[in-house]
Amino acid sequence: MIDVKDKSQCCGCGACAQRCPVSCITMREDENGFLYPQVDVDACVGCRACEQVCPFLNRQEAQEPVICLAAANPDETQRKNASSGGLFMMLASRVIEQGGVVFGARFNDAWDVVHDAAETLEDLAPFCTSKYVQSVIGDSYRRAKEFLQQGRMVMFTGTPCQIAGLRLFLGDPQEHLITVEVACHGVPSPGVWRTWLKKCSGGKTVQHVNFRDKSTGWRGYSVLIGENRRHHDDDDYMVTFLDNYNLRPSCFNCPSKNGSSGADITLADLWGCDRILSRRDDNKGMSAVIVRSDRGHQLVEQCVADSQTVDYSEVVKYNPALAHSAVRPDGYDLFWKRMSKAPLWTLKRYRFLGGAGLSAAMSRIRVYLHHRLH
Repeated sequence: MIDVKDKSQCCGCGACAQRCPVSCITMREDENGFLYPQVDVDACVGCRACEQVCPFLNRQEAQEPVICLAAANPDETQRKNASSGGLFMMLASRVIEQGGVVFGARFNDAWDVVHDAAETLEDLAPFCTSKYVQSVIGDSYRRAKEFLQQGRMVMFTGTPCQIAGLRLFLGDPQEHLITVEVACHGVPSPGVWRTWLKKCSGGKTVQHVNFRDKSTGWRGYSVLIGENRRHHDDDDYMVTFLDNYNLRPSCFNCPSKNGSSGADITLADLWGCDRILSRRDDNKGMSAVIVRSDRGHQLVEQCVADSQTVDYSEVVKYNPALAHSAVRPDGYDLFWKRMSKAPLWTLKRYRFLGGAGLSAAMSRIRVYLHHRLH
């Protein structure tokens, strides 16, 4: 039976709740806004099926990439609307055109982030762009299994831990499944996001949210909430995200980095493009496409015509989240303690930097200057 005593040992993928044959597990939000499994002990039959699908209890070995590519979508509109190079839309469109189904994360009407399925090209648009909030997976694993049982191709996109949970949930290899993980810095709290959204909206209805607005450039991207646009280094929510304060505890001990999720393809920003591939750098967004299986390679070859091989170690050098867990900041506990007493926007940055305040601040300054100067 799943019994989460240490919150750093649960990624919230929801595989246990979806796998339970008697539906005695529900995902409930804690005081910090993260979902954790709660078991109805009286209804539990002791089958331990929930334990068999937990990414923390069933860690997999890292996978070496088959090939690592740099690529960008030739459709400039799709590329502009994407967080990086727009490769998701190219892969997803191919699957839809073949009669398949694509799972991804979208905003709902309340601007919560949820997983859903798309069966038409028009339905893919809400999945584009990064959402820096942990998505609610819901019953997406069960739905994916139903489509696969119908013989339909399924492309499932998500964070590495969500991909790991899906693969454990499904069990046997699936002939028609393509899994695509997004490089994950860590997943922020939906509760903190709701607090920040309420502040930014001022009680008004929000019409638009974009965490990676590239009108100010790909490297110097902005956060757009309604009509309110801020450079990401000037947005309090993004600061707490990028400095690791609002991340889920498990993100400091991720079980699914460096290909260990079993994903067929990893999509990431090719940060450092100006050094790795300077001739193709135009500050409009470039993707790293890390192919980890023959099946993934086949799909990429069908979709991506203009690409260039790059060294995986160089990609990781500038995007370490691909291979390494986030570092828990010294002021992490203090941040959450203060969040329970004061709104996010009343917390001055220096107040929750803790013992690592100077080094963390200098790190942010270096990143800021790099973006401004390049």
